[in-house]
Amino acid sequence: MSELQPNQPKRAFSRSSWLEYQRLSEILRKETVGGILLIISAALALIWANSPFADSYFALRDFEFGYEPWHLKLSVGRWAADGLLAIFFFLVGLELKREFVAGDLRSPSRAIVPVAAAAGGVIVPALIYVLVNLNSPETLRGWAIPTATDIAFAVAVLAVISSHLPSALRIFLLTLAVVDDLIAIAIIAFFYTEEVEFTFLLLTLVPLALFAFLAQKNPKFFGKKTPAAWFILLPIGFIAWALMHASGVHATVAGVLLGFMVPVLRIGKGGKSVMPKPNKPGLAETFEHRFRPLSAGVAVPVFAFFSAGVAIGGVEGFVSAFSDPVTLGIVLGLVLGKPIGILLTTWVVTKTTKATMDPDLRWVDLLGVGLLAGVGFTVSLLVNDLSFTQGSPENDHAKVAILAASLTAAMLATVILRSRNKHYRRVEEAEKVDANQDGIPDLFEDGNRR
Repeated sequence: MSELQPNQPKRAFSRSSWLEYQRLSEILRKETVGGILLIISAALALIWANSPFADSYFALRDFEFGYEPWHLKLSVGRWAADGLLAIFFFLVGLELKREFVAGDLRSPSRAIVPVAAAAGGVIVPALIYVLVNLNSPETLRGWAIPTATDIAFAVAVLAVISSHLPSALRIFLLTLAVVDDLIAIAIIAFFYTEEVEFTFLLLTLVPLALFAFLAQKNPKFFGKKTPAAWFILLPIGFIAWALMHASGVHATVAGVLLGFMVPVLRIGKGGKSVMPKPNKPGLAETFEHRFRPLSAGVAVPVFAFFSAGVAIGGVEGFVSAFSDPVTLGIVLGLVLGKPIGILLTTWVVTKTTKATMDPDLRWVDLLGVGLLAGVGFTVSLLVNDLSFTQGSPENDHAKVAILAASLTAAMLATVILRSRNKHYRRVEEAEKVDANQDGIPDLFEDGNRR
């Protein structure tokens, strides 16, 4: 796939730069491991919550500890959702800033399709949920539950089915999920914050500013001295998180804001800011490599373990759950709304901007990726807990819906993407040849061979 000439029409999907592809491929490999751990954790939670020992699971999840004067006496489940997920959202903040400052999203021509697709993949599922729940005003609060994409779960599905998804589609999926996370954070901050304690919110600015000053002033120090980040930046970050939690704004927003404070560009000769390179990363990329295993391997699986556990109540309970408009709205939103929104907005963008689809790809490939984006697990579970009281019928039914919809979307995506694997292998070989002809290292070295 050679580069387009200036007079050629731009493509809606094309292979990214080698450096960007190398970086994103490393993220995908780590998310694959995290996704498998996520699936295992959710399965263990479901088994325990529906076993004769279910009471011990819920007792553990609801056990409270912490310091009440700081509004931090929380249940184990809340510590996992509000505390551990802040690590996940800190990585989201780092990745978002990296993409917009030094990644493909800094180019409007590359950003327009995944940004529009992410927006469509949020709007259409939300509309479907609202339509299904119009006659049930008390359940409308859950409109944002089917809007999320869980990239770790989705990438784990790709690993399990051994799909040779072309590089352009893999990067599109990851970029779409990154923008999706940004929209999710905005939804949580603006629509799921009821009462704001402005004193605590203003106080949050103090540790945020101090964190930003230290990170911007000493990027090389914190990049090279690993303990420094733990003993200096982490306590400041925790204070910012605690104040954000006390303000009434969901504490995970603090994680994103802290990620935004970390510099992406590195300091070059003469003290000038220059673009990061693989062997000379900026502090944001260094922190990404350092903390992603903690997020993917610990924070998200532990959250899933304490959030996914629901007592289904056998076949009768499962049937009862699917008579609830909450369940139907979530399932239809994720399984139908996500791919429809992604396909529709991508089609509109390609028509209005005269962009062409890469000749190696077909709309059926985008349908498979759209279905894969319907795997909305981690953030959907979080929004569910913000929408409905934990332990309520709506909350339990929503968990059943999220699990059922994510599995259904994964299976449908598997059918489509597996059926295209022969074609994807040919594209993979062509990319290898093209990379070698251009003098670029093999795109599929170090972990992308199947």
